[in-house]
Amino acid sequence: MIKSPNRTGLVFFPAFDWAISPTHPEREERLLYTQDQIFEEGLLDVDGIVQYRVRPAAFEDIQRIHFCVPDEDAVTTESHLISAGGCLVAADAVLSGEVDNAFALVRPPGHHSMRVVHGNRGFCNINIEAIMIEYLREKYGIRRVAVVDTDCHHGDGTQDIYWHDPDTLFISIHQDGRTLYPGSGFPNEAGGPNALGTTVNIPLPPQTGEKGFLYVLNELVLPLLHKFQPEIVINSAGQDNHFNDPITDMNFSAQGYATLNSLLRPDIAVLEGGYAVENALPYVNVGIIMAMAGIDTSTVKEPNYDRDYKPQPAYITQEIKELVDELKYMFLEDKIPKQKYEQGRIIQRIRDIYYDTDGIREKQREEIRCCHDCAGALSIESASSLGQHVFAVRIPREACKACRETALSWFKKAAQGSYSHVYLQDRVSGTYERI
Repeated sequence: MIKSPNRTGLVFFPAFDWAISPTHPEREERLLYTQDQIFEEGLLDVDGIVQYRVRPAAFEDIQRIHFCVPDEDAVTTESHLISAGGCLVAADAVLSGEVDNAFALVRPPGHHSMRVVHGNRGFCNINIEAIMIEYLREKYGIRRVAVVDTDCHHGDGTQDIYWHDPDTLFISIHQDGRTLYPGSGFPNEAGGPNALGTTVNIPLPPQTGEKGFLYVLNELVLPLLHKFQPEIVINSAGQDNHFNDPITDMNFSAQGYATLNSLLRPDIAVLEGGYAVENALPYVNVGIIMAMAGIDTSTVKEPNYDRDYKPQPAYITQEIKELVDELKYMFLEDKIPKQKYEQGRIIQRIRDIYYDTDGIREKQREEIRCCHDCAGALSIESASSLGQHVFAVRIPREACKACRETALSWFKKAAQGSYSHVYLQDRVSGTYERI
């Protein structure tokens, strides 16, 4: 029997009873071919690779991070809860020391789901990585977390959730938003006033291949992680940068993904996108499992690699080098344009958000209290095209006295208004209120 150098946990949940539609890219078959490939390669027979059973997350787990409108039951199914719960199982396996790392191969995905949830956008209802991160903080006392999102689409939901959190480094490597949904994820999106520099977007040109991805990883991502010194590294492992993916325009391969994972060495990987369900996703996932387990990945190869893979053009290589030089200057040399805000100042952000899957339009007015002592009191007024008009308040972990008092005054005032619902998410006391 082969013994792997690393102990690696696998959590598998194909969600047979959930799909957006029978022909939608995010459908039941997405993980069936991967499951077959794992069996064919005999990975579950490797001494050191351990499969875990899933369990559902509780509404309490969702309430640490989201404001679900009107409530959690309205925007989730059992499959969403089990997908999130699969991530919690992976987290427990790693933090308890049973395994060195873990890969949650679950669906539905989550990285387009923002803090306020009215429905499904980008195939996502709840943010399964964020739910897992706050679970890690609640149960294990983890503070500094890094999320490296390698999905082809910008992880705008995770960015929104951690925009104001100085203890979470969010790095998104994605196809340029000028050419792909959700149309965001540019270098100037660098975090809120209390967390500037902890959001790093790396928008790559279409047709980027292994050379580009691995250059970005070695020259920028790994130095950023070294500088931030996280206690745990999470990989939002979207596989839709693959050259065969039907809804993107990138040129990565299964071998490239395996090499990237070997270098990144995440503690926990969570499956996100990847829609070439037969000729790409199974091989990419197998390559990542082997890389996490420390097994040689030199033989990982898609059946059609020699026919379909095209090397990265020279002009793309130059474009990526110029982008990385710009981002190094901003984030490694601390040259992000900064505006010093006085303590206690309230900064407002107005946004229009579109739920492409459910066709919902949302208008948000967000306010954050500038604070030198904590992540800041946060309020969000949200109105959707479904007719809901809500007001949500968040008290961050380790909130200072002034931010806590500000947040509670916002909540008290809103509770006397005419909103559909008013929410209070108090991460200091661990309580959640909805009225």
